Amino acid sequence: MIGYTSLGTADLARAAVFYDALFEDLGAKRIMTFDDFIVWAGENGGTAFSVHLPENGKRYSVGNGVMIALSAKGKEQVEKIHAKALELGASDEGKPGYRAEGFYAAYFRDPDGNKLNIHHMAG
Repeated sequence: MIGYTSLGTADLARAAVFYDALFEDLGAKRIMTFDDFIVWAGENGGTAFSVHLPENGKRYSVGNGVMIALSAKGKEQVEKIHAKALELGASDEGKPGYRAEGFYAAYFRDPDGNKLNIHHMAG
């Protein structure tokens, strides 16, 4: 089971502003803040999400084929989070819609180019 996921960033302050605002609507908040990384988690703990400056001191780059999928409570939240991400400076990678029966999703890249998905699985 996944304990947490991590993405890199070239600008930790910019990433902090982006993810603080984005995660607000998903009920997650910062639980740790350090000089080189920040961690967010939901109110009930569980899986966490972090953004890091590269440990090895080398230039940040986007992982090709890497994507983080965020879970939404319904279609409306998928649409709201996708729109908010774009307002916060993300780029659109796929507007909200059904990708398969019962799978409603939208895709975007954060200001560093990391690819994320917000989705809802209809029961």
